[in-house]
Amino acid sequence: METQPTFFEGPEKKVEVVVGDSMQSLRSLGDDFWNRIVKACGAQVLSVLRNDECDAYLLSESSLFVYERAFTMITCGRTQLATAVLEVVEAIGRESIELLIYERKNENFPNRQPTSFYDDARRLAEVIPGHAIRFGDEHDHHVQMFCSNASFEVDANDTTLEILMHGLPEHTAGHFIGESTDSRTIAERCGLGPLLEGFEIDEHPFTPAGYSMNALRGGDYVTVHVTPESIGSYVSFETNLDFRADLPRWVAGVAAVFEPSSLDVIAFAPEGTLEAAMDPKGYVIKDHVRTVLNGYDVTFWHCYRPHQGPRTPVSVPLF
Repeated sequence: METQPTFFEGPEKKVEVVVGDSMQSLRSLGDDFWNRIVKACGAQVLSVLRNDECDAYLLSESSLFVYERAFTMITCGRTQLATAVLEVVEAIGRESIELLIYERKNENFPNRQPTSFYDDARRLAEVIPGHAIRFGDEHDHHVQMFCSNASFEVDANDTTLEILMHGLPEHTAGHFIGESTDSRTIAERCGLGPLLEGFEIDEHPFTPAGYSMNALRGGDYVTVHVTPESIGSYVSFETNLDFRADLPRWVAGVAAVFEPSSLDVIAFAPEGTLEAAMDPKGYVIKDHVRTVLNGYDVTFWHCYRPHQGPRTPVSVPLF
């Protein structure tokens, strides 16, 4: 892929699907199938990282992780993830799906999107009975989710942590712009190395700017996607590593790498197992939303870094 993806035009769309034991393994559907699904949403596969537990596809617009009984697909830009999800449902059968959670973050430029969350959720609800909820205020940072209604038994170790960051300083953004003669991986260069010990890394720098990375260690994954431009700079960090013992340390560690002006944290953990206290150093919590969703404790925080004194106005060109 020689050109930069349009991450900034739509920060985050995500789906998590779990299937029952009655159907064949999702991994056995093969690369041709998953390439077709990725193409259906308007993206393409750049590379694949495999081990005994997971196939991790690095995409032109984020990532796809396929396990035997579940897959997680994250896309950005103007992709139409709901279309891809419906193609999977048609292929494997609605009766095979035990859980579907579709998630969409507020966009920087919603007018450039081909669909809205409401369009997507209504299409999904026609096939999979479910309901929609919003974490956060409609006119501020928020995440909306569509969730299937069927009861679901959550595995005791099933956790997901998303840290979605806006407003990168220039010295951080510089790691993801242009080429470098540094022999280290970009993950090491920007400071992610300590978080990825023992992981196999698959990363892709875009031209002229942008970055995507998948990392695998057994069934554990970490994925990072960066658009570093000053207008709409954004970073998506996600992992299924168990963060429950020290959530504040995880958030502080990731925030220290990217130094965003604001961040949204979404945490999934089995019901009753997540202590939702958090005090991110250098940030103020503006919003905190929590609920139980199909056996998960789901918690959302919107945090921002307060300004130190007044700023100068920004020049606005007229012509």
